[in-house]
Amino acid sequence: MVKMNILQVFDFFSLSHGGGTVDILYHLSRSLSSRGHNVVLYTSDFKLDKDYIQSLEGVKVYPFHSRINMAGLHVMPGIIAASRKSIKDFDVIHMHCFRSFQNIVLHHYATKFNIPYIVDAHGSAPRITVGRKGPMFYFKWLYDVLFGYRILRDAAGLVAETQVGAAEYVELGARPEAITVIHPPINSGEFAHLPSPGKFRQKYSIAEKKVVMFLGRINWIKGMDFLVDSFALLASQREDIILVIVGTDDGYKRVLDKRIDDLGIRDKVIYTGFLGGKDKLSALVDADVLVQPSIYEQAARPSLEAILCDTPVIVSKNTGAGEDIREMDGGYLVDHGDVNGMKDAILHIFANLDEVRAKTQRGREYIKKNLSLDAQMDRYEQLYREVIEKNKAGQS
Repeated sequence: MVKMNILQVFDFFSLSHGGGTVDILYHLSRSLSSRGHNVVLYTSDFKLDKDYIQSLEGVKVYPFHSRINMAGLHVMPGIIAASRKSIKDFDVIHMHCFRSFQNIVLHHYATKFNIPYIVDAHGSAPRITVGRKGPMFYFKWLYDVLFGYRILRDAAGLVAETQVGAAEYVELGARPEAITVIHPPINSGEFAHLPSPGKFRQKYSIAEKKVVMFLGRINWIKGMDFLVDSFALLASQREDIILVIVGTDDGYKRVLDKRIDDLGIRDKVIYTGFLGGKDKLSALVDADVLVQPSIYEQAARPSLEAILCDTPVIVSKNTGAGEDIREMDGGYLVDHGDVNGMKDAILHIFANLDEVRAKTQRGREYIKKNLSLDAQMDRYEQLYREVIEKNKAGQS
């Protein structure tokens, strides 16, 4: 095996704020290092989790100071000098997420010194924003005009997590032949020894309740208004249910709280904040159903984690997450916004335990067989080698 020098790049490195993307980056970098590659990570010091970094064995992490957070773009001037000095040492660069200050800098030096790079948008490619065409829409459009289109055009490869993600690249003008679909790896070993049931329920005094759970950032794009509306309809028919929202506020909790109060279900909603490790697993084990009600979603990571905890899932149909669950037939699909359909799907799960267990087990086996860390790592390594070899051939 030929050793590769690989640069991984992401805006920040904190599991509580970066969620699934940071988890993917962590396991990808760690696994590449364990396979003998030299892995370096460029990130910012925004919400930096130093303990998390220290557990990343074999990977050199460079957290550059974030001087300005401009609409989600972390401006870190220190990365400019570091890239100018060191970028020639790398065989390939893997840019995680699409619109970032780092990508502007690294695109400049990668093209200058002919270092191939890969863009892995993780669902960040669409310009969809609150109000569809609010200020953030035009901010993203301006970024694309000034930098984004060139970053996509010059990329040696583009990684999409699903066919939905592939279509998003094409919509932005990317070459279809540059796109490779690789589902983010799931470290199923983390789910081999699950916590005993009941601990989470005991902590929140909900032992006798039916638990409907959401796991993820509290953000409008996650479809949380749809979930709350559906839950309110369900609560009007059943007294024994509780909605548990697990995740960090991403600027939408105030709006969601008003909706919860207007619907009169405040006493039936629990916020836990961010949960990681065994605490997250305990929550998933004790949930009766996990709902991923997104307006838009690249992949079904929270649902996959729930399935690995033997918890049934409901996912918005026309999303990348829906594509994942449909492929494995491991859960239930509803149209986003169909509150009656969501309510009926939850009631169906409560009433059909044998069918639900069979579906969840089918999803669990699919994940272990097709989406494991080892299986997906082979695909990442293959892609890196392909773009490196193609780049060398182009120089000769």
